[in-house]
Amino acid sequence: MVDPITTRIWTYRAAFLGLCTLFAFFRLLPLDTTAGGLPGPDLMLALTFAWVLRRPSYVPPALMVFVFLMADLIFQRPPGLWALLVLLGCEFLRARQGLSRELPFPLEWAMAGIVMLALMVANMALLALFMVPRPPIGVAVLQIGMTILTYPIVVAASHMLFGLRKAAPGEVDALGHRL
Repeated sequence: MVDPITTRIWTYRAAFLGLCTLFAFFRLLPLDTTAGGLPGPDLMLALTFAWVLRRPSYVPPALMVFVFLMADLIFQRPPGLWALLVLLGCEFLRARQGLSRELPFPLEWAMAGIVMLALMVANMALLALFMVPRPPIGVAVLQIGMTILTYPIVVAASHMLFGLRKAAPGEVDALGHRL
């Protein structure tokens, strides 16, 4: 017999993988061929942070590393660097998930934004340290700024389309385990 809780978790994991694949596909499409526009947000990062802060069991570290390692390879970034930084940032947020349950959304948004900004600074510093070509600092700041601004939209879409919400303090699943 199939356990409904396990089925739900694996369904959300498959949805996360599918959404990240879709975001990577659309990022690869040559939709805007003119130079000088605003960089698009990193929707995979915003989605990962939103889901980790709401239901950490839906985005296990192995799945997260796989998704971002594949993205590193597809987007021709240094393999594993961004995946490692995202893993560290998400584990930082996962460790504070109990605290973030009680925070109002603007404070959660600020916390996620600060972690995103720290990841961008760490990425730029490590690329500079190892003398790897890096994007201009202005472009990186604009992309993280756009990602921070789209975070509420990703959270709202996750809530409306997938029913993903924060677990209430003291909430238990169908088996009585604390969330």
